[in-house]
Amino acid sequence: MKVSVLGASGRAGSEITKELAARGHDVVAIARKPDAIPAAPGVTPIAGDASDPAALAKLIEGSDAVISALHFDVPAETLLTALKTAGVARLLVTGGAASLEVAPGVRLIDTPEFPEEWKTFARGGIVFLDALRGEKDIDWTFFSPAAVIEEGPRLGHFRTGEDQLVVDDKGESKISFADYAIAMVDELEQHKHSRARFTAAY
Repeated sequence: MKVSVLGASGRAGSEITKELAARGHDVVAIARKPDAIPAAPGVTPIAGDASDPAALAKLIEGSDAVISALHFDVPAETLLTALKTAGVARLLVTGGAASLEVAPGVRLIDTPEFPEEWKTFARGGIVFLDALRGEKDIDWTFFSPAAVIEEGPRLGHFRTGEDQLVVDDKGESKISFADYAIAMVDELEQHKHSRARFTAAY
């Protein structure tokens, strides 16, 4: 497939770009600083600002799908407008974990343990997901990571879920960026969560 990756120089975006390239996909890797995008066969680094939907539409035109690894300062509506203008039907989003449920009706962000300093950014992800849930034309997927996503080894195994936080037998919820990227590209190829959210953790 031809896949455009937004935020391709970041920690999640760079791992997703590498995973796509390793599986033989044609990657248009878009970032404000393309020099920071990891070089790999099949990867074309491009400078771009995703906050301009008209300009972004020109960069992603001809793609089979767009994977966004952007922060939530770019609203869902901006990306959706760009995809519609470019005629790209599929969007996969690197989401946040805050809206995952830890108990029926109780989100991770609502727990006392959730750090106060993370809440502003986390609410951006919740607003983004809510906007996607009202979208009827673009085939979207919102991929919430584990509660903790960090640098770590590429283990190649993890468990997936939908709207509930996935935890291990110690009650911890973790995944590496490398394994998150595997799950993202698996979703691109297998298309199991159309217009839905899913999550993954060890």
